[in-house]
Amino acid sequence: MKIAILSTKRTLYSTRRLAESGRKRGHDMRIINPLQCILSASSEGLLLQSDGLPLNDFDCVIPRIGASMTQHGIALLAHFELTRTFVLNSSTAIALSRDKLRTLQYLAASNVPVPATVAVHSSETIDAALQRVGSPVIIKLLSGTQGIGVIKAESIDQARSTVETLWSLGEDCLIQRYIAESRGHDVRVFVVAGKVVAAMNRQASEGEFRSNLHRGGTSSPANLSARESEVALRATEILGLSVAGVDMLITPDGPLVIEVNSSPGLEGIETTTGRDVAREIITCVEAEVGTRKLT
Repeated sequence: MKIAILSTKRTLYSTRRLAESGRKRGHDMRIINPLQCILSASSEGLLLQSDGLPLNDFDCVIPRIGASMTQHGIALLAHFELTRTFVLNSSTAIALSRDKLRTLQYLAASNVPVPATVAVHSSETIDAALQRVGSPVIIKLLSGTQGIGVIKAESIDQARSTVETLWSLGEDCLIQRYIAESRGHDVRVFVVAGKVVAAMNRQASEGEFRSNLHRGGTSSPANLSARESEVALRATEILGLSVAGVDMLITPDGPLVIEVNSSPGLEGIETTTGRDVAREIITCVEAEVGTRKLT
């Protein structure tokens, strides 16, 4: 098969691993910088080009699109989809997963456990919203990633001040109950093609509540309970993702999903668990494309 990996840097760990794994299995792997792609729509139809060459003969596209270019990336994926190229994680699913509020809405509506969360857009309603969640709270920018834009507020007054400051800067945010029982610990569950392929514990460094490895957190392999696996798989299914990193807090009452990442990094999970997640993704592509060729 001819497979395109959409990535701004071919040297990134995840990009390299996917390309290496695909080539080992005999596929023609091409790395395409989405920022160098030209999308054209006219009365003659749709055209997608990179370096002056048409991008119309791929069997599959694997998106590795960062949050900073979500809108362009989604438009690019839609272009591939409209020209009948299979995309691993559809443009619709990625758009949904990148919207933190909509993600939580979809999960909660399907009875997937999530932390108590509120969204407000008016100073007149913020006190009522904060009272509903309680304190302390976690305030999350809708555009944040890798732990950036996540703020802990110890009191309602501090939370109100923080939210109003963010509003003044033109930033929208969520207010979420702080789960003290997690003690800076969460679990990243890597799901591929409807099965859990790897999972790791992440622990925040001393004095830090964010467990992201990019923020200095540490990791170790995780042994999931049946309930934890079930919740991770259900969250991925609801959002329509073939590949996802599901982040959960583990509480005495069970897991709470805090985020679902549609472009999860491979370095942390592969290094921590020793699992060949890149191979799992390529195998998923093979199965999906094979199924579509039979229909």
